[in-house]
Amino acid sequence: MLSSNMTRVSPRSIVLRKNSPILSFIRTKVSKRFLNKSQEESLPVYQYTSGKNDKQTKVFTWGLAEHGALGEREFLKPIRQGRRPVEYMHRPYRLGFADENEVTDIAAGYGFTVFAAKSKKSSSQLFGTGLNTDSQIGYHSVRKDHPLELIVEPVPIHLPHDKTSVAGVACGRAHTLVLTGKSEVLTLGHNGYGQCGRHIVENEDYQRQSTVHTIRIDEKISQVACGQDHSMFISDQGSVWACGWSADGQTGLGHYNNTDRISKCVGDIVGEKVIKVTSSADCVLALNDKGQVFGWGNSEYGQLRLATSEMQLHTPRHLPLPSSLGKIVDVATTGTACLILNDAGEVFVWGYGILGKGPVVDRSQEPTAIPLTLFGCNEFNSEIKVTSVYGGLSQFAAVTNTGDLYIWGRNRFGSLGLGHLHNQFFPIKISIPGYVKKFSIGVDHCVALCKSYV
Repeated sequence: MLSSNMTRVSPRSIVLRKNSPILSFIRTKVSKRFLNKSQEESLPVYQYTSGKNDKQTKVFTWGLAEHGALGEREFLKPIRQGRRPVEYMHRPYRLGFADENEVTDIAAGYGFTVFAAKSKKSSSQLFGTGLNTDSQIGYHSVRKDHPLELIVEPVPIHLPHDKTSVAGVACGRAHTLVLTGKSEVLTLGHNGYGQCGRHIVENEDYQRQSTVHTIRIDEKISQVACGQDHSMFISDQGSVWACGWSADGQTGLGHYNNTDRISKCVGDIVGEKVIKVTSSADCVLALNDKGQVFGWGNSEYGQLRLATSEMQLHTPRHLPLPSSLGKIVDVATTGTACLILNDAGEVFVWGYGILGKGPVVDRSQEPTAIPLTLFGCNEFNSEIKVTSVYGGLSQFAAVTNTGDLYIWGRNRFGSLGLGHLHNQFFPIKISIPGYVKKFSIGVDHCVALCKSYV
């Protein structure tokens, strides 16, 4: 027990001798280990003082590595002799790219990753890595007419204007949406269903497509989101617009036809101020400023049964959730289930698949709560609550007010980041050294944008 007459010493009042071993320790460089040794020479050296410091941005990736989506060149092309290429990384791996560039947004597609970042080495604010079979991360070639189908590390994506500011990014199966600082949207990649918002050209060779299309509507666009092969946009007025694949009605335009023309969604969301729209496959959830939830698209697994008994819904409908659930503040979907979060930090799930309620419960027709204890809330940590939720094709994730990331679902190629390949049937915390600020789930890999603890 400390003596009652002991006084607290301010960190600034400590005097260190010139040859103090403590001072020597503080001055010592702590090396950061990266698989790619060539990165170490270009990394900045940080000097820490007793004053306040800005927390450093970090990016972690994990899951399938062989397509380059994790952004580490060494995984695919080892420099060290005798080292084999890495097929997958089943634990979070700190990406050196974020130590050289100020990453502001992230998005994971099907085998590729896109970053919005401010770089000291490039005027571009958009970077991509991974599969590039449809120019979804831009046109890149080592020689004329020989485009690269795979990029092993983040490279600049050339936009119509090099100094275009990037406010947000979203990725589908093989296309990318880029929201600019001028509220315009740039689209890249596969447009076979009109998901890039431009005229569909029959038999177009997307691999050799270097054109970046610009989307403009009558209202300023404030958010972008992608399903598998459709695109959605929220305006500053809260209206939702869409284009692309609509065989399940996922465009919300009142029909089941694919469309390359961006149009305003119809139905119950007309006149509502929508603040979020999300889709990981073909089912769509939207949230308005009053905490009401709307849905449309695929309902084969009962995702939209609160509004319809049909398996497909082409017109957005209000989902009459029980008032006991409280005000909803966030929504997420997988290919077969839905997840909502209320203002008390409680999470509710319904649909089919790995729902987060154990290996026995694989379906639910009504929203049911996932116990808060599974997210770290207990009698010793009663203030912990979930603040945001995310969905992938077959995984869910949640971030708490302490910056911790919890995940559950199918664990293809270690995409849950748990150090093994087994499916996870209830939420479990991932070991990441930082506060998770944003998270994105691809089909078989994940990317997390974090802030350091100190």
